[in-house]
Order: sequence, then structure tokens, then C-alpha cells
Amino acid sequence: MKILFYAPHTEAAAWLHDFARALPAADLREWQPGDNAPADFAVVWRPPREMLAGRTTLRAIFNLGAGVDAILALERAHPGTLPPEVPLIRLEDTGMGAQMAEYVTHAVLRYLRRFDEYQMLQGERRWKVLEPHPRATFTVGVLGLGVLGTQVAQTLASFGLPVRGYSRSAKQIDGIATFAGDAQFDSFLDGAKVLVNLLPHTPDTEGVLNARVFSKLARGAYLINVARGAHLVEADLLAALASGQLAAAALDVFREEPLPADHPFWREPRITITPHTSALTLREDSVAQVADKIGAMMRGEQVSGVVQLERGY
Repeated sequence: MKILFYAPHTEAAAWLHDFARALPAADLREWQPGDNAPADFAVVWRPPREMLAGRTTLRAIFNLGAGVDAILALERAHPGTLPPEVPLIRLEDTGMGAQMAEYVTHAVLRYLRRFDEYQMLQGERRWKVLEPHPRATFTVGVLGLGVLGTQVAQTLASFGLPVRGYSRSAKQIDGIATFAGDAQFDSFLDGAKVLVNLLPHTPDTEGVLNARVFSKLARGAYLINVARGAHLVEADLLAALASGQLAAAALDVFREEPLPADHPFWREPRITITPHTSALTLREDSVAQVADKIGAMMRGEQVSGVVQLERGY
């Protein structure tokens, strides 16, 4: 069994070492330009076209992340990058769910207890007690109820907050008011105090965080974006903050990363910026999941996490 690995800006040697321990019978190698030798499986993150195109002997391509938007964008730009009939498989959780729940919960509770405003008061050396937001009306809407979104929604609900969830197709989650499809989108948004975005990035969700969506939320609402920067119409966010329709935003993802030093977000005190750290890929957990799925496929078993290319996730 031959496994081809490619993940720039990572410790490739450490990944290959861990894969060798998990799959001792495997022949592992890091892909280099010009390497056209056969392989049974590819484990990749943002691979170049020439690594994958024409590799019809592959049994599967494993994407080292839950989001597959980058590799699908490459396929749209250069059809044939993904060999036909070769499944693309994404990571499922691998420790990212707990990290994402921690990040979003911290942001939501920070806004609930108005710690963001206390931080600004501290900068002004002002001692002032602010009344907390009423918990009963501090409705949190979670856009996207995949593995990560579901864990985020359930964690927030455990704090006694009213939580709504939205997905493309109908889902039922205990303690969560769920909405699905275009017909229920506005009802999901209506009067929400916090909007958390965990949608996959597809052509259909590009720019989904826009002025129309913000106008449906409660006045003085909060935005938390931990999915992709391309979901957000940046000018609409700045306008919503200026008008008071949005009170603040916590952003972990951006259209251009690193965020340019001259970007207006840096100068807006109501925007909290983190450098795409809400849920990091954990090597040990990721290797274990990929190894388990390779083993299952070698035994002829079905595996989960197979991407539906037409849907984009």
C-alpha cells in the first residue's frame, strides 16, 4: 500500500512518522514536483493540480481538514484535477469540535456579559457597571449544523441560552430549534441576538453574511464568523457596525489571510480578530482517523466523510 502525502507549511516529517506508526505496512512518501509514481491513497492539504491530476489508480484522497473548499475551487478552475470516481474524504471532528465549541462559547458569553464593552471602558479608565443582556432573549443562531455546528449549538444550549440551528436539509437536535431550506431561512434569522457562521464554503454560500441578513437580526446583534472569510461581505459588516444594527463582531477567518496590515478591520474596535485559530487540525487525532478509514477501505468497508462534489461538502 503506497501513500502520498502533501501539506505545505507543516512538519511533514512528523506527519510521516505518525502515519508510519499507525500504518507500519504502508510505503509512505512526501510528494515532490515531478513525482508521478503510483500511489493508492493521497493525504493532502491544498495540493497543486499536478499532484493529483491523472492519478486514476488512487483509491481515495483524504483532505486534512473539515473544509474542502480550496480543493474544490481548484477542481472548478482546472477540471480534471480530481481523478474521476476517486472519493474525496474530509476529516470529521478529530478534536476540532471541542476547540470550536470553546471558541464560540467564549465569544458568546463575552457578549452576553458585555466583557467587550468593559474592555473598552478600561481603555478609557471608566468605572461603570453595565446591566447584562437578558439571557431569555439572547437568542443564538448557528448557521450550519454539521459535526462542528451541532456540537457548538449543543454546548451553547447547555448554558441555558435559547439556540436555533439552520441547515440545508431538515435535522432534529434535542434542545435546539431547527430550521432548514430557503423557505425557513428568514424565520431562523428573525430577531436573533447572535449569529454564528459555521457553513461550508460553496458557490451558494459565498457572501451569505450580508446587509440583508444583518437587517433580519435583532438591533445591536453580534456576529461570530468561524467558517470562511468569503462568507462575509466586508463592506456590509462595517456599515452595519456604523449604523448600530450590529454591536460587534468576532472574526477568525478572512478573505485574505494573513489579514493585511492596512485592512479597515484592524482599526474597528468593535471587531475582535483572531488568526484562523478557532479549531486547529490536531495531528495525532487526524492520523488516527485517516489510518482507521484506510484500514476500513482495504477491508472493503464503507467510510464516512465522503464529500458530495456537487454539494461542496
